[in-house]
Amino acid sequence: MLRNIGRELLHHAPFTAAGAVTGVVVMAVISLCDTPMNISEGLFFTFHPLHVVFSALVTTALYRKQKGHKLWAVVIIGYVGSVGIATLSDAVIPYLEGSSLKVDMGFHLPFLETEMMPFIGLPKWLVVNLAALIGIAIGFFRPNTTFPHMGHVLLSTWASLFGFTAFGTADWMPLLPIIFVYLFLAVWIPCCISDIVFPLLWVKGEPAHQHEHD
Repeated sequence: MLRNIGRELLHHAPFTAAGAVTGVVVMAVISLCDTPMNISEGLFFTFHPLHVVFSALVTTALYRKQKGHKLWAVVIIGYVGSVGIATLSDAVIPYLEGSSLKVDMGFHLPFLETEMMPFIGLPKWLVVNLAALIGIAIGFFRPNTTFPHMGHVLLSTWASLFGFTAFGTADWMPLLPIIFVYLFLAVWIPCCISDIVFPLLWVKGEPAHQHEHD
């Protein structure tokens, strides 16, 4: 298992780094244009639920392909592996990383928040949890893991990025080099754990299927 984890992390590092580059470019544009925080917040609450959908899809699909899977286990693993790890990647890690840079960061747990979602006016907790259920349903009935994993990495990068700019107040331009590293770490390990490692932890014996590469 450890060898497989290391192999998967190495395989996904270049793509994750490319995603982090796009995040830094977007952050530079946001900083140069002095974009209001409410726009970043709206974008965060757009990309975060999408991230949850893709994460739930991939996590569910990988476990769904295993022999002897049970429906209740599919739902629990898909939910925890998406909402739990997406919250960690998009909200908790950016908060900790921003705080380590002495940035004034707000702490958020979107899947529990009762405030209305920007743009659509539904409670945040409802949208995030529905996103997980949608991803679980798709992953159960159409268990494909290749393209959704790529989408998961990009969406996680952008959600983490807007986690910084929506809930943190700082002059981001001088921080861009370290933000690149932070974005990379916020996405690389959690996404690979969510998509590849977490669902296989619940499989007895040798997995019947593993994550599909392009």
